[in-house]
Amino acid sequence: MISNRRSPLTPLAQDALDALANALPSEGELTYKDAYAVLAQEEDLQQPAAEDIIERLYMRGHLYEVDGKLRLTDY
Repeated sequence: MISNRRSPLTPLAQDALDALANALPSEGELTYKDAYAVLAQEEDLQQPAAEDIIERLYMRGHLYEVDGKLRLTDY
């Protein structure tokens, strides 16, 4: 039987997701530039590492993109 649960995130990915959620503006979306800035400030990640974390969160369904902006799912 296949579980519908997502595999657990690494601690860094979870911290990044938490940082993005806490920085989410009232309109509920972030530009990539803003997301990279949040991860640089809150998690001390340079752009290549931030891009990797965002891609992982996207691939695991924690983020999705609408019109070039990032939104969080089920958070």
